[in-house]
Amino acid sequence: MRITRIVDLSVPVGPGTVVYPGDPEPRLDPHSTIERDGFNLLSVTMGSQTGTHVDAPYHFDGATPRIDELPLERFFGPAVVVDATDLGPRGRISWERHVEPVAARLRPGTIVLLRTGWSAHYGTPAYFEHPFLDADAARRILDTGVRALCIDAINLDETPDDDHPGEGFPVHHLVARAGGVIGENFRNLASVDWPDPVVSCFPIALEAADGAPVRAVAMQLEPSAEN
Repeated sequence: MRITRIVDLSVPVGPGTVVYPGDPEPRLDPHSTIERDGFNLLSVTMGSQTGTHVDAPYHFDGATPRIDELPLERFFGPAVVVDATDLGPRGRISWERHVEPVAARLRPGTIVLLRTGWSAHYGTPAYFEHPFLDADAARRILDTGVRALCIDAINLDETPDDDHPGEGFPVHHLVARAGGVIGENFRNLASVDWPDPVVSCFPIALEAADGAPVRAVAMQLEPSAEN
């Protein structure tokens, strides 16, 4: 197989990175410099859920695997894009309206990419008013054997605030109980416009962690001439 195209699905990590309310803000400070030390080296401080990242089941269930205990197969495989760009603020991604049109392509090993278009609001207050996945839709996706669900928003569940109490993160709990992973703060899903993309979102192997940043990409593969 030959890779003919790669689309970066990740947000950069730096002082302007959007974080979930209350999470640590990333800091990248010079530790060593060429002028003083002969080489450049950064001191990096950030939370485990910084930028484009994946959640391990342990994020919501202390009895389940941590990020460095999961099989790497969770983070690489064929992807199916679910189009939910018709939704407005705090819209609900449903099975019938959004997932069912591509449900026949869902199977074990598939990575689901929930495309809401909300990454266009990254860096603004509107980013926290994102669409989210309905719990029944999540349950039915998991029933197909899928164990990786990713979204171009800060949260797969509704993000609560003073006016919206949320629902208690039901999708996070469902995915955790199934031993699955959740990817958040993805972007550029509109550019994944070819059939049968392959996605890689391998996390940093943070020991015993609830999650970790990733450099997520979608790849277009072409069979080699020998095939």
